[in-house]
Amino acid sequence: MKVIQEKLPASQIGLEIEITPEKTKHTYEKVINNFASTANIPGFRKGKVPRQILLQRLGANRVKAAALEELIQDGIEQALKQEEIQVLGQPQLRSSFEELIKNYEPGKPLIFSAAVDVEPELSLGEYTGLQVVAELVKYDPQQVENVLESKRQQVATLIPVEGRPAQIGDIAVVDFKGFLAKSEGEDETAELQPLPGGEGTDFQVELQEDRFIPGFVTGIVGMNPEETKEITAQFPVPYVNEGLAGKGAIFTVTLKDLKEKELPELNDDFAQEVSDYETLAELRSSLEERFMKEAEEKTASNKQQALLSELLKQVEVDFPETLVQQEVDTILTQTAIQLSQQGVDVKQFFTQDMITQLRRRSRGEAVDRLKQSLTLQEITKRESIVVSREEIEAKFLELKQEYSGQEFDAERLRTAVETELLTGKIINWLLEHSTIELVPEGSLSATDATDEVATLEGVTVEETAPSLSQTEAQPTEVSEETSVADPESTAGE
Repeated sequence: MKVIQEKLPASQIGLEIEITPEKTKHTYEKVINNFASTANIPGFRKGKVPRQILLQRLGANRVKAAALEELIQDGIEQALKQEEIQVLGQPQLRSSFEELIKNYEPGKPLIFSAAVDVEPELSLGEYTGLQVVAELVKYDPQQVENVLESKRQQVATLIPVEGRPAQIGDIAVVDFKGFLAKSEGEDETAELQPLPGGEGTDFQVELQEDRFIPGFVTGIVGMNPEETKEITAQFPVPYVNEGLAGKGAIFTVTLKDLKEKELPELNDDFAQEVSDYETLAELRSSLEERFMKEAEEKTASNKQQALLSELLKQVEVDFPETLVQQEVDTILTQTAIQLSQQGVDVKQFFTQDMITQLRRRSRGEAVDRLKQSLTLQEITKRESIVVSREEIEAKFLELKQEYSGQEFDAERLRTAVETELLTGKIINWLLEHSTIELVPEGSLSATDATDEVATLEGVTVEETAPSLSQTEAQPTEVSEETSVADPESTAGE
């Protein structure tokens, strides 16, 4: 078999394959015989249909097409074996199948073209002596105080308020009913339109303005128990319910009860109530250690990401579409798992349109991940970086103990352990052979980019689940019709 190779873009190899006259005739005859043995033609027994009648009934092009399909498949397989080409994915026919049918004559040579994806070739420039800048994350003692204060709020005792009106920080129990405010030019005599779901009874609300639409909480501040008042508020722009964004609202609110939080003292008793520690000093020490470790890990991550970003600038590689789509599949699978763990109904979220958008948006990330993986593999080979069996086994046993009682694939776990340890060794080697300048946290413009949330036609993933502030604002008692803390309700933030 004659095969001519051609290097194509996107890590493809073009193949021009010539099938011998003997092969084209033999395959055609075999296809004719197969049709003859299976065709049901009135007046003839199977296997006894004259060739001319068979071709008339089936059509010459149908027989040619069947023979061509077999010739092309066998031809590509033989060509790959003959040329010793390791392929990725499925070969692609470059010739027009219609033209092949038109020109195909059994007993004459058949020439067609195909393309196959192959492993990409990496062009790697300098990977030592890199100079990069990364942010230094410092431990902030205020983080400990914030956690302790948060825990005090969680275990606070609610005590009745006497002799004063409501103020910020109080817990109010209210009945309310909401209406849409009239817009400019609207008939003043017309009745106010009720807000859908904008009504609640015995609704418990913590008076913190950032929990609700502007004006709702500040309107309650200053009210006395048993007092009823009309409160004006306005929905923000943007707002989760676009139909209400920027519109005014009027709430009739009755303050039924008022309580304030009595915070516990920061002492050993408090530490025992909110943690497994016996003393406040031990709790503080634990929190300090945790936040110090987090700061170190974030700094290390910043250094690693900055280094890899600079390293990938030294790389040129053209990936075949097969690899890119496989990596996109991996990204989508990981996304689905994460959303499922957050309680999102993945089947409803991953509509066909959403999958199409996600595949398109994930392509860049897939290419970057492939480039990073291939680059680290190349450096591993060049520098002979290896992980010993002892290291792998030690980490494997550690994880095995951690997963005790759970089912897991031991071989897959070992492979994952080896990959993780090897990647860590490569990164450490690169860090040792590079210069890292640490700058204060927040001083690099790249930080802003990492905080962005990718949107899908204007909808963020966060909108599929309630935010933390909305969850915290849920009432202890609320009617089934409404919750001003619900993102779909009329008074929620």
